[in-house]
Amino acid sequence: MKLPEELQFIENARMPQKTTTARLDGQVCVITGATSGVGYQTAKRIAQAGAHLVLVNRNAEKAAALKAELTALSNARVDLVHADFSNLDEVQSAASQILHQFPSIHVLINNAGMHMTTRKLTVDGFETAFAVNHLASFLFTRLLLERMIASAPARIIQVNSEGHRFGGLKLDDLNWEKRRYKGLQGYGASKTAQLMTVWELAERLNGTGVTINAVHPGEVATNIGMNNGILYRWYQKYLLSHILKDPKLSGEALYYFAAAPELSTTSGKFFNLTIEEKPAAHALDRTVGKRIWEISEELTGLHHKMMGNTVSTAVENPGFTAAS
Repeated sequence: MKLPEELQFIENARMPQKTTTARLDGQVCVITGATSGVGYQTAKRIAQAGAHLVLVNRNAEKAAALKAELTALSNARVDLVHADFSNLDEVQSAASQILHQFPSIHVLINNAGMHMTTRKLTVDGFETAFAVNHLASFLFTRLLLERMIASAPARIIQVNSEGHRFGGLKLDDLNWEKRRYKGLQGYGASKTAQLMTVWELAERLNGTGVTINAVHPGEVATNIGMNNGILYRWYQKYLLSHILKDPKLSGEALYYFAAAPELSTTSGKFFNLTIEEKPAAHALDRTVGKRIWEISEELTGLHHKMMGNTVSTAVENPGFTAAS
């Protein structure tokens, strides 16, 4: 019996996945959060395909070790950018550095993410999961967008999650001031917001040669959530990790979205690994999506102007305090 459409993700995870042998020689690929798990495997796979990697990471020591590894593995060209994505000033600085150094950007993979079990605020005053998983990638993408349009064809890949199905997004309580914070719903809220802005940006990018898609990278073993307390870390290390799959699966899937010729015009879609899938109904509410786009612009200090097929962006006061 075929599962209901909303539960198809269970079956999709077991399906054979698509791959590609296409290369990325000379293309500039920006990846955030590449020192472990999904990002690490994706960086390794893309390095083997001849791309010029620009890796944005929080931990400078781990990033340097990764650069040495990738250079030895495939003689890849690797540049490093340091940024903590819980701080929007650092997100802005990272984008500025990349724009200064690289005249072209062909692939952007927003992989940096975080899961919280307790409510904590960032230096900018935002709930941490919402800030890192959504606001940071929203700001980073928008700051690099004009360069990507000039470099088209180009691709944006948002590493999203089936966790968006947990919900939790409330426009009048993005900071969880009125509710008891629940880790799964906090994570779900951040990923729902990210998905909603994918639909909005896909429409705005129509005709530019830049595509954007969201990808759940599979149930794989990563370090996400290891910033939490000892009980969660024990659960992650000794129980959860033994039932999860090898993150190489994710690296291959994300490489497919970066390189596959058949995806050159695919945009505004959600995929479970490489299988297109229908997101949860609440993530498809375009009225709420347009509002979360506006709120995200306000919270990041972005002001958006569309002129024909170009997008210009500016940043004003990225430390804007969280709205109620």
